[in-house]
Amino acid sequence: MTEVALAGETPHTPSVIRLLLGKLGISYTEVLEHPGLNAERKVQAVLLDDAIGALMVLFPQSQLLDLNRLAELTGRRLTAVPQERLERMLGKHNLSLLPGLPALTSSPCLYEQSLLDQPLLLINSGEPGMLLEIRGEDFKSMLTQASAAHFGEPLSRIRPNLDRPGDDREEITQAVQAFTARRIQQRLEATIEIPPLAGSAQKIIKLRVDPNATIDDITGVVETDPALAAQVVSWAASPYYASPGKIRSVEDAIVRVLGFDLVINLALGLALGKTLSLPKDHPQQATPYWQQSIYTAAVIEGLTRAMPRAQRPEAGLTYLAGLLHNFGYLLLAHVFPPHFSLICRHQEVNPHLCHTYVEQHLLGISREQIGAWLMRHWDMPDELATALRFQHDPTYDGEFAEYANLVCLAVRLLRSRGVGSGPDTNIPDALLERLGLTRDKAEEAVSKVLEAEVLLRELASQFTHN
Repeated sequence: MTEVALAGETPHTPSVIRLLLGKLGISYTEVLEHPGLNAERKVQAVLLDDAIGALMVLFPQSQLLDLNRLAELTGRRLTAVPQERLERMLGKHNLSLLPGLPALTSSPCLYEQSLLDQPLLLINSGEPGMLLEIRGEDFKSMLTQASAAHFGEPLSRIRPNLDRPGDDREEITQAVQAFTARRIQQRLEATIEIPPLAGSAQKIIKLRVDPNATIDDITGVVETDPALAAQVVSWAASPYYASPGKIRSVEDAIVRVLGFDLVINLALGLALGKTLSLPKDHPQQATPYWQQSIYTAAVIEGLTRAMPRAQRPEAGLTYLAGLLHNFGYLLLAHVFPPHFSLICRHQEVNPHLCHTYVEQHLLGISREQIGAWLMRHWDMPDELATALRFQHDPTYDGEFAEYANLVCLAVRLLRSRGVGSGPDTNIPDALLERLGLTRDKAEEAVSKVLEAEVLLRELASQFTHN
């Protein structure tokens, strides 16, 4: 079940941590987590292991933990311990997060030397939202058995391309050239071996832009693809849509339950999704691909309805943007298979970072850049390419901004409720204002979706199995 934080409840330092720090004679001040805290002072703790055993690693949240550098330093190929094992260990102490306290585990500890430059440090209390501020000298006294080294990459040296779409083509070409064995051809489109679009997807794209398209037209296209037809019928029959009576045909599903707009975008999202297979590897703790897609599309559907009527963008297209927002993830796995596993392992040990930092550091491009490029290559609407490209920029105010802003808002709302991966990022007032939404309306939209979580998971599983 998704962990949903109860709004208004103040977290407390768990008793095991209070007792441990008391035993060590270390005083601390409780500090509530908030976006203004200096990341150089915040200690990120991760537990890694290999055949030799476990190792606790501590580093500041202003850095990315580079597993390649760690391998050079230790001579070991360390990866994050399996999530179930970590949860069992934390569960013994009634903790939700791993605090940066070496005394808590019997494992050896390696720490980033630059942590000792800080007069005051912030460590996880073991409870989300509550940090403990301790003096640098006290922190150092806990590290007598630990080893110091330089292995983190400062985030100030990693510059994800969030706002320079004009550089995307060149950067993607450079990444493909550097990280694949494929012979570089003059055209990027010929270099990246993208499977051709399925015939049904091509027909749906034509229907999307045809103002005279009818329900008969979309019914005809869907019915020629048996898997798609079965999907649409089972979708309409889902308790999530609470359809009256039995759904007997594709036309029935469209006319009585789903409607032309939803079916055409749903069918297109499904057809595009089937073009690239789901990677077998994925980061631990990540929300499954289609589950994340369906949740995001459903939240965007609610947010679009809550916007002032005069400001609302095309609802079907915003839904499709939600469904395809993470499409670049599939493309990275397809184009860079061996490096994709490395990206997954780095995401596991850098839970404090958005994936864009990991991808930029390892490849020099992000899934957003390559996903938006593919949308343009496939002649998908510009609104869609913009939504994918700028979904992590809450300040984006260019052409088709409402599409990118809706995806950004939906992803952050879901993350605040435990869905998705990466850090829980704040939602600026300006982002809500541009969409004409209040914070309460936005929270209401995500709450409604999560109330139907079981039904939505069922819908997502249909995408996975068909």
